[in-house]
Amino acid sequence: MKLTPEIMYDASVRKDESYEGAFFMAVKTTGIFCRPVCTARKPKFENVEFFENAKDAMLNGYRPCKVCKPLELAGSTPGYIKEILDHLQQHPDVKLKDWDLRQRDIEPAKIRRWFKQHYNMTFQSYQRFLRINKAFGQMKYGSGAASAAYENGYESLSGFNSSFKNITGISPNKTKEKKLVTITRITTPLGPMIAAATDEGICIFDFADRRMMETIMKRVETSLNASLIPGEHPLFDVLNKQMEEYFAGTRQQFDVPLAPVGTEFQRKVWKGLQEIPYGETKSYKQQSIFLGNEKAVRAVAKANGENGIAIIIPCHRVIGGNGHLTGYGGGLWRKQWLLEHEAKYAGTTNQLSIRFGT
Repeated sequence: MKLTPEIMYDASVRKDESYEGAFFMAVKTTGIFCRPVCTARKPKFENVEFFENAKDAMLNGYRPCKVCKPLELAGSTPGYIKEILDHLQQHPDVKLKDWDLRQRDIEPAKIRRWFKQHYNMTFQSYQRFLRINKAFGQMKYGSGAASAAYENGYESLSGFNSSFKNITGISPNKTKEKKLVTITRITTPLGPMIAAATDEGICIFDFADRRMMETIMKRVETSLNASLIPGEHPLFDVLNKQMEEYFAGTRQQFDVPLAPVGTEFQRKVWKGLQEIPYGETKSYKQQSIFLGNEKAVRAVAKANGENGIAIIIPCHRVIGGNGHLTGYGGGLWRKQWLLEHEAKYAGTTNQLSIRFGT
């Protein structure tokens, strides 16, 4: 269903949480923009306009609402969605259909809209991916294909084999030759981010709209000989909690395990990025000197740009030698926001000297 201005306005009047993150409503007469669930008094329809994200609202001159605080971390998963996800985790063999959702007093269209927005797939597709994810892990560590198929709700081995190959690109008997990388989406004040994890650690954490995202995912698939499948992973809970604390200003260092995928030089550069203190910045030249090669500025800048773990590996803390904001895969507006956020909670004054390059 297309989100028309009328539908979005009605959702805002009703404070419908199922639209949270789908749009922002800006009020022309006050110059502010809000979440769909904002409790402030609703303006007239002719006095509002709608934006897909906070960035566009700010670029059009609107300020964030002080009531609903649209730049702060939103409740990324509505309660009714979380119940469904928890149920699927505990009962991987269950296939929830529209009838089952209605028995829970959940409108199927809401579920479809949420999964399309956060996973870019249907709810039914997500369930299939989740079952294959679990089956992959079971076979990786010793279960047979037949056992994994029936434990995850498949009625026939042939149906399981076909679904498994369509999703992973390999047949079940090749499972031990390939690695499983679990992916998900995490909502942040700066937009949704793609997270991916192996048993060793987080290997991808970057903005969903980043142009290089497909390249980063392909690099992980190729380097690890892996299949990327949506699902749940214990490290996602750790990552989500630490990101909530970061955006709240209560966390300055991360200890979630990382497993970045790159060349030896890239990993060296990324490790150096983690040495830049919270609330501070370095130039590309300073970073090169720190790494022991003053002339490697371009190579270091290129490696920074290929970093696939944003915020935690803080490439946003590297700026031009003249103080200009240059080169950030998530967009310069996000880079500025992150630096000002960190400067605020670190008690520094970096935000006073930050400026966009030309």
